[in-house]
Amino acid sequence: MPVKRRTKLKTRMILTLGLVSVLQTVFIGVFAGYYLSESLYNEIGQRALMVAKTIAASPAVIRGIQQRNLDDLNTLTRTLAQTNEALFIVIGDHDAIRLAHPLPERIGLSMADDEGDYGRRALVEGKGYVARALGNLGESMRGKAPVFEPDSGAIIGIVSVGYSVSQVEATVQRYNFVLYGVLGVVLLISILAAVVIASRFKRAIFGLEPEEIAGLFQERNATLQSVREGIIAINRDGIITTVNRAALLTLGLDTEMPVLGRPIHEILPESGLMSVLATGTPEFDREVWLRNRQMVVNRLPMRQGTDIIGVVSSFRLRNELDQVSQQLTRIQQYADTLRSQTHEYSNKLHTIAGLIQLGAYNDALGLIGSEVSSHQALIHLLLEAVPDPIIAGCLLGKHNRAREMGLHLDIDPDSQMTDLPHNLPREQLVSVLGNLIDNALEATRRHTGANGRVQLSMTDLGQDLIFEVEDQGPGIPLEVQNRMFEKGVTSKTGTHHGFGLHLVRQFLDSWGGSVTVENLKAAGGSRFTLYLPKTPTGGANLAPHQTADC
Repeated sequence: MPVKRRTKLKTRMILTLGLVSVLQTVFIGVFAGYYLSESLYNEIGQRALMVAKTIAASPAVIRGIQQRNLDDLNTLTRTLAQTNEALFIVIGDHDAIRLAHPLPERIGLSMADDEGDYGRRALVEGKGYVARALGNLGESMRGKAPVFEPDSGAIIGIVSVGYSVSQVEATVQRYNFVLYGVLGVVLLISILAAVVIASRFKRAIFGLEPEEIAGLFQERNATLQSVREGIIAINRDGIITTVNRAALLTLGLDTEMPVLGRPIHEILPESGLMSVLATGTPEFDREVWLRNRQMVVNRLPMRQGTDIIGVVSSFRLRNELDQVSQQLTRIQQYADTLRSQTHEYSNKLHTIAGLIQLGAYNDALGLIGSEVSSHQALIHLLLEAVPDPIIAGCLLGKHNRAREMGLHLDIDPDSQMTDLPHNLPREQLVSVLGNLIDNALEATRRHTGANGRVQLSMTDLGQDLIFEVEDQGPGIPLEVQNRMFEKGVTSKTGTHHGFGLHLVRQFLDSWGGSVTVENLKAAGGSRFTLYLPKTPTGGANLAPHQTADC
């Protein structure tokens, strides 16, 4: 089925603007013509009324009515009609009987015989008025005024002055011809302006149709949101015009926060975008701190000709490469742990098989029972104390790793960790906890050797989550304690170390937690105590893309 082609934008704009111009012109023309016509009719009526009042006040007219001098009145009215360019001037007595009229046969007859108007308002109420009526001489605008007796003030007659409606209509047509000619020129200019505006608008949007612009806009949004780097753009006034989800996550901002349309200094005062806006100098791969996080930032001014109209910035976490390296290291550790477990269980299976072949069934059953019972006891403890599967799985993995290292990871049977906040990221928590346990295992193995023990206790009573990790290492000197959470500081040899405790500190700063370190004088070793409030109080949320260490 063929696709229906849409009318092009330029054509639509010309038709729309042209139609609007036509409607406006028609409306203005009709209104102006009507208003002009009514104004002229009203003006002619008022003129007729003023002439009627002037004639009614004339002594000659008053005397002629009092004396019923018909010849003088008719001579006078013909002269006044010619002087005032009136269609007619009619004079009647107090009974509305004509005393003067352009048609002699109408003299002596009632003034109401051709228009149904007895002149009541003039003869009874003594008021002048304007009326439009069809009489013997044609349709006319009439002004009627009472004639008063000078001494007594009594109404003794009426004067009616009429102007032909055809005269008014001729004047209206003459004015309308000029008006409609002007409106036609205005309409033509409006249509030409519509063509020019449509052409300039089409060039301004690079010849694209609205549907194409909508598609590009959706594509641009999808592309923007798919980029893992944070992107923020501002206009020349420092107002945020573009931001993607990765930017909010990287900066630790609420993804539901209304950011667009707000000044950049309210959201990110230390962004540095305003300085680039002022200088126009681009910046590439700058290492800066934003919201207590080390970032790698690019800032580029946006130009329109020679004017700077805004700045766009892209940024990413500086430690992402470090995290990737750590992830590869952990994968290697997982592989080594799986190989060790495979080797251990293979040896135990061979031992059990040998005992069965030797007929030592009770010993084989005892070995199986001890292995199963210890493992089941640990699983039961974790299910009761730590119902969260991610944390429980982490602790189970660390327990198995400790066994492969020839060590013991003892979990306090009174531990409880059931009241975990729903918004606490589990992968961040197991990363921190895994780092502390790994460090404790390494320290214990180096200092105590086989059968060394690492103690773990947990509690969620009160307003904090508390984790205590005790090792049997050599302890930590005070000068090292002050620097041990800095990036790259480690007591281990080799490369790719000194990141675990640094990540612990980043997590605690983000969540609002704390950690204490103390040496155990009696038993030796050290104790790390981790405090996490159930309600986060840090200045920022967690950085994205950190992975667990379990």
